[in-house]
Amino acid sequence: MARRELRRPDDRAPLRGDGPWSLERVRAVITELPKRFQAGGKLAFGCGLRQGELFGFAVEDIDFKGGWIHVNRQVRLVGTKPVFALPKGNRIRSVPLSAQLAAALKAHMKEFPPVDVALPWGKPDGEPKTFRLLFVDKKGRAYNRSVFNMGDWKRALAAAGVIPPRERGARYLQAAPEDGMHALRHAYASVLMDAGESIKALSEYLGHSDPGFTLRTYTHLLPSSETRTRKAIDDVFTEAEAEAEAEAEDDRPGTQGTSVPPAKPMCPQCALAA
Repeated sequence: MARRELRRPDDRAPLRGDGPWSLERVRAVITELPKRFQAGGKLAFGCGLRQGELFGFAVEDIDFKGGWIHVNRQVRLVGTKPVFALPKGNRIRSVPLSAQLAAALKAHMKEFPPVDVALPWGKPDGEPKTFRLLFVDKKGRAYNRSVFNMGDWKRALAAAGVIPPRERGARYLQAAPEDGMHALRHAYASVLMDAGESIKALSEYLGHSDPGFTLRTYTHLLPSSETRTRKAIDDVFTEAEAEAEAEAEDDRPGTQGTSVPPAKPMCPQCALAA
């Protein structure tokens, strides 16, 4: 059966019909990235950043004390010229920063100190702006999307077994349009939805303009209503069985007199409904 593809107007790449990357694949690909960019892979997955936003991420965008990062800019190509610009849709945003990810960023900055990078703002002849970027190439320049995708990223995919190794005599590795860095962003969304995060919050963290778009994009990742219903009822039966076993234990000889916690009072609305 052919794989179904869901068009992603936000990230301009299809999301696999069989779902986002597994956490095992996320870890494997991040591990195979160059050491100077492994924390970048963690940040892309841990906060759902787009690639350009990651390339434009600076020290001043981190609030370690409050536990937030601020997505204030991206690096984008205008023709072949890199420029700083606002994030997609001109939507700056803040995203919760986990403790483990904060530790990874601190360790990265200790080993690879941030670098002052100056680029024009908005257009090649725009006013130069300077930011202390966390992730730069070996020459201390802002990452070039095309160079990064064809080089470091694809080599990590091949080393992690996502795409085949380069064939003998081939100039390039296999094309991988479904496995670009946006896959880490999709994985972030799937983890939050699985954890029960609201669509509104997820939409804000991803920088979408409309929660409805987020819902339409990721609705196939939501647990089905019938699955939630079965689990809710099973949980009630499980709790009732545990209470019955506890009462039977209290009724056994030699156990009389043990204290039994009082039953929880029924709320007035539930009593009326009953």
